[in-house]
Amino acid sequence: MSSPVGYLALVLHAHLPFIRHPEYPDFLEEDWFFEGVTETYVPLLRRFTQLRADGARFRITMSVTPPLAAMMDDGLLRSRLSHYIDQRIDLLEKEVEANAGTPVAKIAAHYLADFIANRDFLFNRHAGRILNAFRDLANSGHLEIITCTATHGFLPLMDRVSALRAQVKTAVRSHEHYFGRKPRGIWLAECGYDARVDSVLSEAGIEFFFVDGHGIMLGDPQPAHGVYAPVVTESGVSVFARDPESSKQVWSQKEGYPGDYAYREFYRDLGFDADYDYIKPYLHADGVRRGVGIKYHKITGEMDLGAKAFYDPEEAHQKAAEHAGNFMFNRQHQLRWLKG
Repeated sequence: MSSPVGYLALVLHAHLPFIRHPEYPDFLEEDWFFEGVTETYVPLLRRFTQLRADGARFRITMSVTPPLAAMMDDGLLRSRLSHYIDQRIDLLEKEVEANAGTPVAKIAAHYLADFIANRDFLFNRHAGRILNAFRDLANSGHLEIITCTATHGFLPLMDRVSALRAQVKTAVRSHEHYFGRKPRGIWLAECGYDARVDSVLSEAGIEFFFVDGHGIMLGDPQPAHGVYAPVVTESGVSVFARDPESSKQVWSQKEGYPGDYAYREFYRDLGFDADYDYIKPYLHADGVRRGVGIKYHKITGEMDLGAKAFYDPEEAHQKAAEHAGNFMFNRQHQLRWLKG
C-alpha cells in the first residue's frame, strides 16, 4: 500500500456564552442554547453514533467550551430544553394537520421527525444528559473532545500572565469535571495567541492548540511548510493553523457553501408569519413575536423575504451531499498539489 499523500484533520468548535435566568420563566438567549442543541449538537451526536454503529472508521476533534458544558449539565436548562422540544413537537403536529396536502405539511413533517428523533436520543437514550453522549463517543475513540479558555476569554488582551493561567487551568479542571479526563488540546478563543500563551499551555499539560493562518505565516522564523504542518513551540506544545481555503468553503456565505439558494432562509420564521393568536402559546410569557426556529422557506436568491420560495428538505440534503463531495474532492487535489 502506498503511503498517504497527506492528512485532513476535521476540527469543530462548539461554544455559546453562558446564559441561565432562573428569575424568568423564559429568556431569549436561552432559546439560542435550545436551538444549538436541537439543530446542531444532538444531530451531530446522532450521526456520529450511527456511523459508529455502521462500523465506520472515523475520528473527529471537537471542542466543547466550559460555558457550553456547564449549560449542557445544568438541571434547570435541561428541564427547559425538554419543554422547548415538547412545545415544538406540539406545534409541528398542528402544522402537519392544518396544512395537509401542501408543501408546508411536507416541511413540517420533516421538522417533526427531527424533533422526535432528537427527543428520543437525548431524553430516552441519555436521560437528558447530552454530555453522556459526548463521553460515550470519546470513550470509544471516535471523538476527541478538547477544551477552550474558561470564559471564552481572548488571551492577547489580558495584561497579566496570571489571568491567562487562570483561564487555561480553570478550563482544564472544568473539562476533567465534565468529561472525566484532562484535555490534550485547546481551541484558543477566537484563535487569539501571543508569545506568552504556549508556556502557560505547557504548564497545564496541553499538548496542542489551534490558531488562524496568519498566526503561523507571520511567525519568526516563518515555518517551511506554512499552515500545512504543525509547528512545535519552544515550550514543546504543538500548534495547528486553520487552512484558509477549507475554512472559506465551509464558512463564507458568498464564496462557500452556506449561502446556497437551496438551504434554509434563517430570517423567515413561523413565529413572525403565523397568525398571532395561533402562535401566541408558543411565544414567551411577554407575548412578543420572535422566531420559534421553524423555517418554511429557502434562501432562494437575493430578494425580499416575502418572495422566498418554499424550502425542500430533499433538495437541501442532496445539495449538502454534493457540497460534502466537492469539499473532499478539493482537499484531495489540494494535498496532491501541496505534496509537490
